[in-house]
Amino acid sequence: MCGCNSARKDDPAAYTEDWVSLANYNEQPAWFQDAKFGIYFHWGVYSVPAFGDEWYPRHMHFENRKEYQHHINTYGTLAEFGYHDFVPMFKAEHFNAKEWANLFEKAGARFAGPVAEHHDGFSMWTSDVTPWNVGDKGPRRDITGELKEAITARGMRLITTFHHARNLQRYAGMADEKDFWNSHYPLFEGSAPASDDSELKYLYGNLPEEQWLEEVWFGKLKEVIDKYQPDIIWFDSWLDLIPDEYRKKFCAYYLNEAKKLDKEVVIVRKQDDLPLDVSVDDLEKSRKNRMGEKVWMTDETLSTGSWCYTENLQIKPAADVMHVLIDIVSKNGVLLLNISPKADGTIPQDQQDVLLKMGRWLDQYGEAIYKTRPWYTYGEGPTVEPEGGFEKHQEFLKIKYTAGDVRYTTKDNVVYAIVLGVPDPSKPLLMKAFSPGGPGKEIDIKKVTMLGADRPIDWKLDENGLSLKPGYPVTDDMAQVIKIEI
Repeated sequence: MCGCNSARKDDPAAYTEDWVSLANYNEQPAWFQDAKFGIYFHWGVYSVPAFGDEWYPRHMHFENRKEYQHHINTYGTLAEFGYHDFVPMFKAEHFNAKEWANLFEKAGARFAGPVAEHHDGFSMWTSDVTPWNVGDKGPRRDITGELKEAITARGMRLITTFHHARNLQRYAGMADEKDFWNSHYPLFEGSAPASDDSELKYLYGNLPEEQWLEEVWFGKLKEVIDKYQPDIIWFDSWLDLIPDEYRKKFCAYYLNEAKKLDKEVVIVRKQDDLPLDVSVDDLEKSRKNRMGEKVWMTDETLSTGSWCYTENLQIKPAADVMHVLIDIVSKNGVLLLNISPKADGTIPQDQQDVLLKMGRWLDQYGEAIYKTRPWYTYGEGPTVEPEGGFEKHQEFLKIKYTAGDVRYTTKDNVVYAIVLGVPDPSKPLLMKAFSPGGPGKEIDIKKVTMLGADRPIDWKLDENGLSLKPGYPVTDDMAQVIKIEI
């Protein structure tokens, strides 16, 4: 068995704003290792145009982009209609937090929550920090507050994700910059992002850096912590643009507030933006091709393209998403799955169908997923993931697992072998990981069963491994779970 459940770190006193103190926190609590699967959603003002992707607020300003031409043709010139003019159109009139939470629960999620703020500067909670929030504009209701109440009432934990490190306008006085890459909005003269309007500045991040860091970047995080006590705070890329002192300030504040509530929380980072003895590593649209020594996360989306809703959004088959979850869990990971609601607050039926099919599988076979830990090997089979992260996301998208691919998890004195597909029951099913040379010791198998089947199966263990004899039952069209008691 794998001893991958790390010991609790010692945290006898309040955390101070230095990495040595913060490293005393247990960054991978057992509840998070047990959870395995969460859901979040790119949903906000950028859902209104429903064109391109969630980067529409940026791309609409560049003449060489399709979003620019679409914007001009649909809404008029940028001088006539800026991104802020979409805000009154984001009404969320059909949003029902209880219905969403019911769906997440049926899908098998153990935590869920919103993209609290994307790069665009619009807050999905009722805020006193910025006038650009769902309480004061658009829906005029506390979206995050309603979600927290509904999600936690169903026994799930709350995640809030933050992408706002990119929102600061970092190019004032640098008009020769063409792309303004490290700021979400380009600083084109005469455009709304360059406006001196005291209110627009808060949406477009056009504030002095010191004011923005304290009042906006940290201020928004503090406000969400104080109001909603999220169990997980997840950061997108560009956190490296935030000074180290502010990153430490956030971590200390979050962990100390959690300590007051006697709760263990999780901080998730990307791309080396926080030390891993304080945070969990996240791989966007990619995953490890080997076992992770520590718990890690993948953020992946239900669609093949945009993270937010767009017209004609293509949704992946449930089996493909389920196989990704199983692969991640076998390697000591957790899946954060994104869905794409419409601006009116409805979740399209094709997305619901995928979630519900995953939920039915997890309801029947979830003992092989929840509260498990990695075995000595994650699995076997012909399908191998590429080496690398987000830069290889198109290669990850093309992966199709087969019935020849097996993934392993373990719990107590049980090993679960999960077959990623539908095997041919007229042929033996071999699991090589059980060969005597595999684990380094002989395995004493007590019982072998197929979850979901009501009849015994014939098996044998020899030098080749554990094999099911022909005639074993096939119980599912996505993945089979073989329970091996040892």
